[in-house]
Amino acid sequence: MSVTAIVGANWGDEGKGKITDMLAEEADIVVRFQGGANAGHTIVNDYGKFALHTLPSGVFYNHTVSIIGNGVALDIQKVVNEVNSLVEKGVPKPHLLISDRAQMVMPYHVLFDAYEEERLGKASFGSTKSGIAPFYSDKYAKIGFQVSELFEEESLKEHVKRVVEQKNILLEHMYHKPLLTEEEVLNTLHEYKEMIEPYVCDTSKYIWDALKEGKNVLLEGQLGTLKDPDHGIYPMVTSSSTLASYGAIGAGLPPYEIKRIVTVVKAYSSAVGAGEFVSELHGDEAEELRRRGGDGGEYGATTGRPRRVGWFDAVASKYGCRMQGTTDVAFTVLDVLGYLDEIPVCVGYEIDGKVTKDFPVTSQLKKAKPVYEVLPGWKTDIRGIKKYEDLPENCRKYIEFAEKEIGFPITMVSNGPARHDIIYRNK
Repeated sequence: MSVTAIVGANWGDEGKGKITDMLAEEADIVVRFQGGANAGHTIVNDYGKFALHTLPSGVFYNHTVSIIGNGVALDIQKVVNEVNSLVEKGVPKPHLLISDRAQMVMPYHVLFDAYEEERLGKASFGSTKSGIAPFYSDKYAKIGFQVSELFEEESLKEHVKRVVEQKNILLEHMYHKPLLTEEEVLNTLHEYKEMIEPYVCDTSKYIWDALKEGKNVLLEGQLGTLKDPDHGIYPMVTSSSTLASYGAIGAGLPPYEIKRIVTVVKAYSSAVGAGEFVSELHGDEAEELRRRGGDGGEYGATTGRPRRVGWFDAVASKYGCRMQGTTDVAFTVLDVLGYLDEIPVCVGYEIDGKVTKDFPVTSQLKKAKPVYEVLPGWKTDIRGIKKYEDLPENCRKYIEFAEKEIGFPITMVSNGPARHDIIYRNK
């Protein structure tokens, strides 16, 4: 048996979905353990190209059980739509389980997200307006709705009454928006019960039993280290922990079971939303990298927004890998850089006249200027190459330079968007 966590080193969009989809070939269970439908994982496989938002990236295999863990912000309508969309495109209906301890994103969470961004104006957080921050606020304020409550009607009605009273104070006096009614909220929860009742179970117990039977489990994270609310670029972060260590909590398993942590690191940098980004590019140089990036360009899988792009940031990536507890690095989208004569790499930050290789807190990060080392490009298409030694020399040098700078072993190199566009290195 084994538990492997697949997480991101940076701002998200590193290619975790592809790596999860690939490693799920030998997994029995794939678990989403945090986050919600506010970010997506783009996957290219034999069925086509897909953008998943809440479903684990193991849903394309008949042999896997896909679990939405208790740490996920569960938008039930979006999950059901995702399942239906897969089936419509010829994917066998996934074997899906949903934790009875997961909490639900409500329609009013989405509204409050949009209302707050509107209120903040130019000071907004660049939210995807998926309701994630209001959802987690309610969860930790202990007024969220847990899936298990759907099956206890009388206590559910009491809970609805308390929530509506509180929300309407904000709607009336802070946002000046239409008020909620108990009837509409209760009707929504009844609809949710009908939608997900077949999937609901004690997923923590299910995983525990599976591990005792020697099953292999993958934990799939959303976003990356720099979006973690404790260790990221606060306040421009997400609302749940993006670290592998949270996988034990968000999936409901013992922390000592996580034996392998695959941290996905992009061969250049990208980010959606606001926040500090030291190696960011602008103008024509940025647009060229954005256009060539990913599979069809650097645009958010959920929002469609153009991603901000920049050169590989070794300072941020080293920090991201350290905080994740990395055992293996998967180095992705390397093929995108094949058009460049020279490739700058950010190897340090200059802050107040001093150069550091340690990732600082946000107040210092705002003052940081990138320190670059320029490497020669390889000027050729590397897609289709299966052996590390067959890569161009300058390409191998780029990988080895990045590995030395971050200090963690690069054991996988992704050189294309498809499931098996991967090169394994023996470390």
